[in-house]
Amino acid sequence: MHGGNRVDVIMRPAAPDDAPTCGQICYAAFGSLADHHGFPRDFPSVKMASDVLRMLIEHAGFYGVVAERDGKILGSNFMDERSAVLGIGPISVDPAAQDKGIGRSLMLNVLDRATARHAAGVRLVQAAYHNRSLCLYTKLGFQTREPLSVLQGPPLRLELPGYAVRPAEPTDIDACNALCTQIHGFDRDGELRDAIQQQSATVVEHLGRITGYATLVGFFGHSVAETDHDLIALIAAAPVFPGPGFLLPTRNHRVFSWCLNHGLKLSWQGTLMTMGLYNEPAGAWLPSILY
Repeated sequence: MHGGNRVDVIMRPAAPDDAPTCGQICYAAFGSLADHHGFPRDFPSVKMASDVLRMLIEHAGFYGVVAERDGKILGSNFMDERSAVLGIGPISVDPAAQDKGIGRSLMLNVLDRATARHAAGVRLVQAAYHNRSLCLYTKLGFQTREPLSVLQGPPLRLELPGYAVRPAEPTDIDACNALCTQIHGFDRDGELRDAIQQQSATVVEHLGRITGYATLVGFFGHSVAETDHDLIALIAAAPVFPGPGFLLPTRNHRVFSWCLNHGLKLSWQGTLMTMGLYNEPAGAWLPSILY
């Protein structure tokens, strides 16, 4: 299904002991790219990058792969397998080993796995300032679907009249999954359950029923809502915007302008890219950095 020459490296599953090395590479790769283009870094420290990758490696719902040559790790890639549609990233290659096909091989590895798992689709978010990755992913078959804006700032701690935001509970799962299916065509049950367990998920209620939810209004969380007002209520009530911020579809003028008018700042822009199943969302939404 996916052709092309593969570089002479070994691909193997990521192990917990790989986290420090993979974290160092991830920090260096993302940092050098951001510095080159004059954008803020995704990871503030090697420790943060290593902790994130360790969490992904140890989570049963994620697949991790490392590229290795002569016993030296050169890069890694990850895939969220908790839903029918899979999310790819973060992918990183040692800056000293870039432009040698390793990134392509890491992408082909996870795409081959997605094919073997009969995934309905795969998605990723690409940094819009990185032309090479946009071209690589396009050549591999990904289609550009949505321009995204990363927004950051102090929490707003606002309440919208008629829209009540509260912590999500296990009894909300069915309603939230139905809402996600209504908007995207599939649910993200695994992510939702993890977020409820971690006590980061929230729901918004309007006229006595759940009209939106967020696993986290931040880099690694996603949100779905029936209307822009429901989505704004979730953003307004968020206690913090973890990581570099949260991703908002730039075409959603009402929510984008509301955020800017309430003091949130545009950090950088990304591109949602997909392969396989994709339905134009029938509502308001925020993607995670994975999709």
